[in-house]
Amino acid sequence: MQTPLRHITRGRLFWLGLFALTWLLSHYSFQLYKLLDARWIIRFPKALQLKLDTAISDFLNWLVNDAHLGLLTFRDLTRSIASLIEMPYQFLRNLLIEGFQSGLGDSAVQIAPSLSWIAVIATVVAIAHYARDLGLALLVGGCFLYLAVFGQWDSAMITLASVLVAVPIGAAGGLGLGIIAYRHTWFDKLLRPILDLMQTVPVFAYLVPILILFGFGPVAALVATVIYAMPPMIRVTILALKSVPEELVEAGRMMGVTRRQMTWKVLVPTAIPTLMVGVNQVIMLTLNMVIIASMIGAGGLGFDVLASLRKLDIGGGIEAGLAIVVMAIALDRSSQAFSERRMPHPRTGSWLQRHPWTTTVALIVLGTFLLGQVAPAVQSYPDVLKISTGAVWSDAMEWINVNFFDTLETIKTALLKALLLPVKKFFTGIPWLWGIIAVGLIAGRVAGWKLGFMAALMMLFIAASGLWGEAMVTLYLCGVSVFVAILIGTPLGIWAAQKPRAGRIILGVMDTLQTLPSFVYLIPVVMLFRVGDFSAMIAVVLYALAPAVRYAAHGIREVPPQLLEAGRMAGCTPAQLLWRVKLPLATPQLLLGLNQTIMLALSMLVITALVGTRDLGQEVYIALTKANAGQGIVAGLSVAVIAIIADRIVHALSDNQKRRLGL
Repeated sequence: MQTPLRHITRGRLFWLGLFALTWLLSHYSFQLYKLLDARWIIRFPKALQLKLDTAISDFLNWLVNDAHLGLLTFRDLTRSIASLIEMPYQFLRNLLIEGFQSGLGDSAVQIAPSLSWIAVIATVVAIAHYARDLGLALLVGGCFLYLAVFGQWDSAMITLASVLVAVPIGAAGGLGLGIIAYRHTWFDKLLRPILDLMQTVPVFAYLVPILILFGFGPVAALVATVIYAMPPMIRVTILALKSVPEELVEAGRMMGVTRRQMTWKVLVPTAIPTLMVGVNQVIMLTLNMVIIASMIGAGGLGFDVLASLRKLDIGGGIEAGLAIVVMAIALDRSSQAFSERRMPHPRTGSWLQRHPWTTTVALIVLGTFLLGQVAPAVQSYPDVLKISTGAVWSDAMEWINVNFFDTLETIKTALLKALLLPVKKFFTGIPWLWGIIAVGLIAGRVAGWKLGFMAALMMLFIAASGLWGEAMVTLYLCGVSVFVAILIGTPLGIWAAQKPRAGRIILGVMDTLQTLPSFVYLIPVVMLFRVGDFSAMIAVVLYALAPAVRYAAHGIREVPPQLLEAGRMAGCTPAQLLWRVKLPLATPQLLLGLNQTIMLALSMLVITALVGTRDLGQEVYIALTKANAGQGIVAGLSVAVIAIIADRIVHALSDNQKRRLGL
C-alpha cells in the first residue's frame, strides 16, 4: 500500500514543482534578463531565427512566375484546373439563379431562365422523400421555402452551386485517397501526418497560397473549400473499408474476384452507410468554409455574412447566418437519410409508375417554365411577400445594450481582472527556453519521452520562427476559453444525460451552435462587448461549447447499467452515484470532449483575429490581407504545432484513464 502512495506523492510533487518554477520564471523573467543583461532570455536570438517565411514566399513566387512543366508554365496548369472547375460551377449558377445567356457583357441575350424557386423546392422535396419519407420531405421543403420567404434565395443558390461542385470533388477525392491508403500501408503512414496538418492548420493559412496559385475569385474559393473538406472523407473511407467483415472479403476471394472487383463490388458497396457519414462531414465542412472562402472571392451567403460583419450590421449578418443554418439542416438531414436508406423492392409497371417523383418534378419544372413567362411570381419569389427580420435583431441588440450595458461591463471587467489578465501575464512572461523544456516535460510525463522530445522540438520551431510571444497569447486565449467551455459544457452534458426532456432542448441548442457559421458569433459579441480579448473569448466559448456538452452526455449515458445497479445496492445516493461511479467511468469520454473543444477553440481563434486579438491568428490574418504566403504558412504551422501537441497529450491521458479503469 505504501508504493502507490509514494507514486501519487511523487506525481503531485512533479506537477506542483513544475507549476511553481514556471510561475517564478514567468513573473521574474524580466528581472532575470536585467540582472544578467541577456536579452536572449526574453526573446529568441534574431541571428538564429529561421527565415522559413521568406523561403516559402520566394518558392511560391518562383513556382507561379518561373516554373515550367514541359511546354506549360505552372501558372498555366493551375489556370487549366481552375477552368475545369469553373465550367460545372458556372453551369449550376446559370441553372439555379442566373439563367443561360448567349454573348458577353451588354450584348448578352438570355436564351433560357434559371429554374424557378418552385421547381427547386419541388426537386429537393422529391430527393428527401426518396431518401426517407414524407416527414423529411416536408422539413427540407420548409427549409428551402424559408430561404425564399426571408429574402435569401439568390445568395443561397450561389452557395448551393458551390456546395454541389465542392462536395462531389471532395467526396470522390477523399474516397480515392482513402482506398489507396487502405491498399498500401506505406501510403497510409505517409498520409496521416499530412491529414493531421490539414485538419489543424488554420484555413486562413492556406488561403494565401491558393490565392497566389489560382487567383482571386469563386474558383480559388472552391479549391480552398475542397482542401478543407476532404480530410474527414479520407479518414472515414479508411475506417469504413477496414470495418468490412472479413468473411465477406474471404467470400469474394473464393469467388475469384479481381482486385478491382473486390474494391468496387465488395468493399465499397458494403461500406456505403459509413462512407455516407464521410459525405455528410464533407457537406457540413463545405458550408462552414463558404464564409471564410468569401474573403478570396466566393459569393453567396458567406459574402453576405462577411459584409455584415465589416459593417457591424447585426441584422443582416444573423439573417444570412441563419440561412446557412437552414441550408445546413436540410443537406445534413438528407445526407444522413441516404446513409441509413435501405434498397427498396423494385417497382413494377410502366416507367411513369416506377418513377412517380421524377415525373412530378419534370412536370413542375416544365409547368413553372411556361407559367414564368407570363407570371413573374412563379419564376422568382415576389418581393412584396418577403419578410425581413434584420430590424428585429438589430433592435434586440440595441435594447440589450441600452438596458444592460452596466451589467455587461461589470461582468466583463470582473472576468478580465480575475481571470483573463492574470492568465495572460502568466503565459506571456514564460521565457522561451523554459517554455520548451516545460512542454517537453509535461508531454514526457503523460505519454513518454518520445512525445516529450517531439513536443519540445515543435515548440522550438515556434520560438525559432520568432513567434513565441504570439504563441503564448494563443495558449492563454485558448486555455481560458476551453476552461470556461468545459466549466459550462460538462454540467450541461450531465444534465442532458440525466434528464431526457432537458437533453432534447440542450442538444438541439448545440446543433444550432454547431451549424452557425463561425463569423456569425463575432457580430453580436462585438456589438455587446466591443473588440478585444474578452469578445474573442466569448465567441470561442460559444463555438467550442458543443463537443464539451455532447461528450459529457455520451460518457454518462454509456456507463454500464450493471455498475449503476451495483452502486445503488451498495446504498449510494444519486449524488454519490454521479461523483463516484458515473464521472470516473465517463472520464475517457470527457477527455475526448476536451480534445475536440481545444481543436475547435484553436480554429476559432484565427477567426477572432478580426476582433483585435494579438496572437498567431492575427499573424495569419495579416498574412492573408498582404498576400504574404510565407508568413501565413509559418503562423499556421505554429497553430498546428500547438493543436498536435494538445491532441497527443489529451489522447494519452484518455488512454491512461482507460487502462486504470480496465476499459
